[in-house]
Amino acid sequence: MAKKLICIVGILAIIIVSIPILYLFKTKWKENAVEVKAPKGYANDASHLNLTKIDTIIQVPNDKGQIELQLREILKYASQKRLKISIAGAQHSMGGHTIYPGGVVLNMLPYKQMKLDPTTNMLTIGAGALWEDAINYLDGYGKSIAVMQSFSSFSIGGSISVNGHGWQKDSPPISSSVISFTLMKADGEIVNCSRQENEELFHLVIGGYGLFGIILEVKLKVVDNVALKYKQVRINPDDYIKYYNKYILGNDKVNLVFGRLRVSDKHFLEEATLNFFEESESDIPTLAEPKGVEIKRLIFRGSVGNEYGKKLRWDLETTASKVIKNLTFSRNELLIERASLIENKDSLSTDLLQEYFIPEQNFNDYIKAIKPILKSSQIDLLNITIRSVKRDSDAYLNYAKQNVFGFVMLFNQKKTKMQEEDMITLTNNLVDVAIKNGGTFYLPYRLHINRDKMRIAYPQAEIFFQLKRKYDPDELFNNKFYQHYK
Repeated sequence: MAKKLICIVGILAIIIVSIPILYLFKTKWKENAVEVKAPKGYANDASHLNLTKIDTIIQVPNDKGQIELQLREILKYASQKRLKISIAGAQHSMGGHTIYPGGVVLNMLPYKQMKLDPTTNMLTIGAGALWEDAINYLDGYGKSIAVMQSFSSFSIGGSISVNGHGWQKDSPPISSSVISFTLMKADGEIVNCSRQENEELFHLVIGGYGLFGIILEVKLKVVDNVALKYKQVRINPDDYIKYYNKYILGNDKVNLVFGRLRVSDKHFLEEATLNFFEESESDIPTLAEPKGVEIKRLIFRGSVGNEYGKKLRWDLETTASKVIKNLTFSRNELLIERASLIENKDSLSTDLLQEYFIPEQNFNDYIKAIKPILKSSQIDLLNITIRSVKRDSDAYLNYAKQNVFGFVMLFNQKKTKMQEEDMITLTNNLVDVAIKNGGTFYLPYRLHINRDKMRIAYPQAEIFFQLKRKYDPDELFNNKFYQHYK
């Protein structure tokens, strides 16, 4: 009887382990893996829903002298031909922010030279460099990026133009780490912008979506690379603020932190995790290429449109914490993760981000209000990450007017007219709830909100657009975002 029982238990164990593995194989097999590229003469962005005919795409050189000469010629050419110029980096925005119909697109990615001043902890870097370029460079000096988004595959200039926020503890958006930058204006003049020099332009360009000029070189604060240990606390979302205050606010060892809400149908938004990394005295691990990326990607992609996949992912994330807590990570190792970790290889659908910034006092009310909206929507919700964002005093068009919690939502949308209409409805409902709770919505995404509602969340927008015309009266720097909201 004992042998029979052991045999049955063994078979059950094999089945339990095999089901997730088979499910991941099925997820891989279902992907059509058709790479969607914009045809010649067209440009698109990360939404894959903004295919637009343009005049030309111009790749800038990496040499400082050459890029200045080339850009002045382009500005002159565009002005004479009455063409508009949009500025592109990694193109992770989703609302046509790097595109203007019939216009010139500047591809800034080649401009990526960098130099560290170790005495001042200041990095001078070309706007086209990706954050991963900066991390790999800084790692050799024992340094790390002060503030950046959760993925390293965005460009420096692009991140400043949207004023991205990260998961660094007690941090305002990226603007807080910017010391200064050089900017080529519409007339070809290059000016230095900082909190002391050309101050108004400094505030307008940060989070200004490329409307005031071309960011060339950026001076950034950097911090020490450190060894980190992972911890996770499973909680009820109603208690998130209480546990955040307990485990994070008074803990000087915490370096990186984020929260997660459960999105499976069972226990929908009824469970949460608080995830944080504390500084450790352990040796700092050598920076290496991330491992297991494809397995992690398949676990994430397996949650698309599938309750089992969503539950599996949640279970793996919460149980894996018991193993991960014994490992040591370097800060750079955690920051260098790329967007390919969740890449969608289904050409018939697209993943779309939305972000909402809610004051602490309305945190619980906000979650209660969005729950029925998300539950009833036909759009597939894949993920909600929570990040604390400190008040931003730098960007003119700032979204963190006070200390807020950012709710980062990722959806999977089919490329159909019906799903696009569903997304418009969902977005407007979510924006209404954010505004009602004293919050704002992030502007780098789909242009589904009208200009009047945008001005409720951003009452400074009208003056922002007036200043745009002050610095660029011919509206040479242009994009779909500006056309929609101006």
